[in-house]
Amino acid sequence: MIKHLFVFLTCMVVALMGSISEAQQKPVYGGSLTIAQAVEPPGLDPTTATSAAIPRVVYSNVVEGLVKIDRSGKIITALAKDYKISNDGKEYTFFLKKGVTFHDGKPFDAEDVKFTFGRLMDAQKTGTVHPEYYKEIDSVETVDSHTVKIKLKNVNSMFLFNLARPDSIIVNSQTVDKLKTAPIGTGPFKFNEWVRGSTLTLSRFEGYHEKGIPYLDKVTFKFIGDPSAQIASLKAGDVDVIAYDVSPENALLLEKDPRFKVLNGYTTTEVILSTNNARKPFDDVRVRRAMAYAIDRKALIEGAMSGYGVPIGSHMDPGNPYYVDLTSVYPYNPQKAKDLLKEAGYPDGFEAVIKLPERYAYAKRSGEIIADMFSQVGIRLKIELIEWGQWIDRVFKNADFDLTVIGHAEPFDINIYANPKYYFRYDSPRFQEAFKKAEMEVDPQVRKDLYIACQRMITEDAVNGFLYTLPSLPTMKREVMNWWKDYPMTACDVTEVWIQK
Repeated sequence: MIKHLFVFLTCMVVALMGSISEAQQKPVYGGSLTIAQAVEPPGLDPTTATSAAIPRVVYSNVVEGLVKIDRSGKIITALAKDYKISNDGKEYTFFLKKGVTFHDGKPFDAEDVKFTFGRLMDAQKTGTVHPEYYKEIDSVETVDSHTVKIKLKNVNSMFLFNLARPDSIIVNSQTVDKLKTAPIGTGPFKFNEWVRGSTLTLSRFEGYHEKGIPYLDKVTFKFIGDPSAQIASLKAGDVDVIAYDVSPENALLLEKDPRFKVLNGYTTTEVILSTNNARKPFDDVRVRRAMAYAIDRKALIEGAMSGYGVPIGSHMDPGNPYYVDLTSVYPYNPQKAKDLLKEAGYPDGFEAVIKLPERYAYAKRSGEIIADMFSQVGIRLKIELIEWGQWIDRVFKNADFDLTVIGHAEPFDINIYANPKYYFRYDSPRFQEAFKKAEMEVDPQVRKDLYIACQRMITEDAVNGFLYTLPSLPTMKREVMNWWKDYPMTACDVTEVWIQK
């Protein structure tokens, strides 16, 4: 026993020393990095298309905003060197960095910011996909060449966060028409070449405004849709990193291979059992609460995700500064579920259909496990696998469903519960009022309390089955250093990534 303890402690010391050694290493300049990405972007303009594949390539790499989200989830400056917010919360003054140029050599200044927000506010003309982020803007004033003042009609506590989204990249009026195919930005890398159906290549921008970075000379995104082909390419040395979409079972296997490392982090994707609140019997809160008690999150995560993933009790990821852990509100309690069903008039349970998007393995596995758990309390689910296009049309657009499982990837999207026309048809004036107050609150602590209250409301109403956040599981060669473990924003930021020689 003492011998085994000695061996264990020795291994722990060696591992600790290895971690310290890695942390103390100095970044190395040069080299090329190839990243496997499952989905090829439809275009490269994140302001006019919702595909997550777009910002994963260009955001913070090629194009930038005034502010951005860092690897810890904090809002930090980007093209702005500083900013201040008026006491009434309606005026934002941004002091822009000087000496910044676009990749074509054009100097960046306040006029670019003014043009950008004029474009974002004119949704009908430009096709901006999220005009709601900018609806409160009253005016954009250029105080001088490097100072911009944005005045709001009303207080909007989400405004600064919205400026950190990929939608809010600053563009140059002279080259805005190239955004979709060959973007010219201010980021650490400039666009080189896009071979449709194969690869997209970026190269180091020598004139980047942040001195000392980036470290890499070249970054190539290789589009490989098949997960098995991604793994084969990593093992063959054809790619260096699989940034997204590594399955839990593959992550477990690759963790055991000394050539690779897997980072177990979180994403902003909340996986939920979406419930049609307007359809019987799910319009009865007792039924929805019964379903919440019937789900064993720990067993679900083990079975569907091989243990990876963070359980959640409401629609917010643990990286959000307003997150509150509500997983204890509905502990796994099958008997409580049966009692609630009986109280609601379903002593023998009921039948329903769960429509699962065939495209996503996590959704299929989670749905199958939930169906088994529900059968233990009398809820008999018929599983219907449907193609992604059908899911979008039938479930998301037309609310033609009882139950489904899907991940919501958009950061800080609790606002969807304030929209009664959203596909799960939750219509709560109480929530809508609380959310509106949170959006318009200037005091940070009061605002936090209001967002926590919003989380509690949708949990108490059991609007959906809140399951877990998808793990990030970026997998790479051992030599790849300083990769983001967590993904608090939809991005694949390689600004500070370097390769160990």
